[in-house]
Amino acid sequence: MPAWDTMIHPTLNLERDLWRKGYRRVAGVDEAGRGALAGPVCAAVVILPPDVEDLEEKMRGVRDSKQMNAAQREAWSQRLPGFVLDFGVGFATPQEIDTLGILPATRLAVARALAALHAPPDYLLLDYLKLPENPLPQHALPKGDAKVLSIAAASIFAKTRRDALMRTLDAKYPGYEFSRHKGYGTKAHRAAIRHLGSSPVHRHSFTLLRDEP
Repeated sequence: MPAWDTMIHPTLNLERDLWRKGYRRVAGVDEAGRGALAGPVCAAVVILPPDVEDLEEKMRGVRDSKQMNAAQREAWSQRLPGFVLDFGVGFATPQEIDTLGILPATRLAVARALAALHAPPDYLLLDYLKLPENPLPQHALPKGDAKVLSIAAASIFAKTRRDALMRTLDAKYPGYEFSRHKGYGTKAHRAAIRHLGSSPVHRHSFTLLRDEP
């Protein structure tokens, strides 16, 4: 039995409640890369089809991307388009993060993911992130990616699309091992910054170096 099968699965409880209230394009929203030292922040938006029989069971392996290994995430990133009604992905660059700050840049990535949808949603479910400038009705909840199926699906798209971009950046900026740590502040990454200096895709508004314990 896979390890994920022993965990609590995200459900469609919130989506079903909103579908019953007349919201038909309920979008789950999540992001990846907010805490990294390099690379963009990525947001994804997923709209699941309402009233599909056994959808929870068919998507049983979908969960918070942090609870999945790389092979599970990649496999589901290929399968998910066959289950979702619509999805979009958006990025905010390291330069935008430095200029705007990480929270406004994350909201910008979400706006771009929403713009990538074929039609706008009518309700947003978010993993703790609030979008005060977006007029759509919305609900932000803690650990939403572990509880809400559409948010969990969005977490997989955000993580896998960002990881793929970090692998591309690894080839462009060798020596930092972006493919390995995806831009996060591991000991090896910080050692590479000390040796090579920062790259154009590092976030210079972040503390790139600190003394190791």
